[in-house]
Amino acid sequence: MIYRDRIEAGNYLATRLLKYANRDNVIVLALPRGGVPVAYEVARQLKAPLDIFVVRKLGVPGHEELAMGAIATGDVRILNEEVVETLGIPEYIIDAITTQELKELRRREVEYRGNRPEPDVKDKMVILIDDGLATGSTMRAAVAALRQQQPARIVVAVPVSAIETCDEYRMGSDEIVCGATPDPFYGVGLWYHDFTQTTDEEVRALLEHARDGIESRELVNTR
Repeated sequence: MIYRDRIEAGNYLATRLLKYANRDNVIVLALPRGGVPVAYEVARQLKAPLDIFVVRKLGVPGHEELAMGAIATGDVRILNEEVVETLGIPEYIIDAITTQELKELRRREVEYRGNRPEPDVKDKMVILIDDGLATGSTMRAAVAALRQQQPARIVVAVPVSAIETCDEYRMGSDEIVCGATPDPFYGVGLWYHDFTQTTDEEVRALLEHARDGIESRELVNTR
């Protein structure tokens, strides 16, 4: 399966998540930026609120592609103790990198959410969405960080994934839904005709549209 774009991918993914439609305790969270157009279509069809969950990797100094941990929405920090101990990374280095990445995380949250508070996910069913999974390292960090906020259930959902990554045990989630698991995989972008980078403006617009939709439904329900 090759998706036309993230909109088509989101519409297809929504058909795999219909059991979560019209539930008061479901919230859809997107990993910005590419996950937002996908999640918007899912949230729209499930009639669920949409928000973002920002994750920033804490890279090992000099080898930034190697994660020694991550920070996420809600002032959550998780560390890969095995990496930290094996490489002997001192705490002051970890704190310095955390401070640096926290600035970027908060910039993105303000950029996308404005002054609205972060979503309360405690005891909620959370559907965590990105546009695809390759190694899954960012999604694993997101799940681990989200778990500390005590949701009732975490469902990872993506339109396409490497077959070995589509594993709820590996992701640390309660459930994982992968629209397609092509083999060989090669990379997420190969399974989209249009994989143009999502812009900050598009993210803001989609979140605003989603909020407008929820507010309109709430207004109708109170009449």
